[in-house]
Amino acid sequence: MPKLAANLSMLFTEVRFLDRFAAARRAGFRAVEYQYPYDFAAADVAAAAREAGVKVVLHNMPRGDPGRGEHGSACLPGREAAFREYLERAVEYARAVSCPRLHCLAGVVPPGADRRELHHTYVHNLRYAAARLEREGMSVLIEPLSPRTVGNYFLGGSAQAVAVLDEVGAGNAWLQFDFFHLQMMEGDLAGKLERLLARIGHMQVADAPGRHEPGTGEINFEFLLGHVDALGYAGWIGCEYNPVGDTLEGLKWAKPYL
Repeated sequence: MPKLAANLSMLFTEVRFLDRFAAARRAGFRAVEYQYPYDFAAADVAAAAREAGVKVVLHNMPRGDPGRGEHGSACLPGREAAFREYLERAVEYARAVSCPRLHCLAGVVPPGADRRELHHTYVHNLRYAAARLEREGMSVLIEPLSPRTVGNYFLGGSAQAVAVLDEVGAGNAWLQFDFFHLQMMEGDLAGKLERLLARIGHMQVADAPGRHEPGTGEINFEFLLGHVDALGYAGWIGCEYNPVGDTLEGLKWAKPYL
C-alpha cells in the first residue's frame, strides 16, 4: 500500500506550523515532509515531530537570497560558497529531526546566462552535496519544476534530470518524482514511473492543473497509486498540494491509504 506523508508547508495551514505535526498524526499520517523549516529553531521542529510521533522524510535546502529572486542556487556560477552554506544549514535541520533526504533546488536561469556553464556548476555542486550528505547517511534529491510554478527553472524535465544524475554519478543522488510537475510538462506518468523507478528516491502528489488534492483535476490517482504499488515502490509519497478548502475535508481521497 502507498505510504503517504503530509506536506506541512501546504496541508493543515489552519494551525501554526509547529502544531501541524500533531494535526497530521491525528489525521492518520505516520510521516511528514515540509519545504522550508528555517523560520523555526531546529530543536523546536524536532520536538514537534517527536511529540507527534511522526517521521520527517524530506525537506528542502534553503531557497536562497530573496533579494536576488533565487529559487535555489545549485546551478548559479559565483554562488558556490552560498550553496555550501545553505547545505550546512539544511544538514543542521535534517540532523535534528533524523531526516534522510534533502531536496536541492536547482535555481532560475539568469537573463543571458550560458546554460552550459549553469550545467557545469549544477553538476559540480550536486557532487559536492552528495559527498557531504553521504557522510551524514543522507541522500540528495533533484526535482524538475514546471514553468507554471517557477518560471525559467533550470531543471525542466525528467530526461534532463536523469542525464544530470548520470553525470553526477553518486549512489545517494535521486530523482524526486512529482506527479503534478511532470504531468504539466510531459504527461505519460505511468510510463515514466515504469522507466524511471530505479532512479526515484521520493514521490509527491498533487492534481493538475490546479495543484489541489487528488480528484480535483485530470490525473487518475486511483490507477497511478495502484500502479506505483504494483511496481514495488516502497518509498514515501508526499502530499504536496494546496487543499481547495479544509485540509481534513480534502483528505477523503487518502482514507484508503492512511
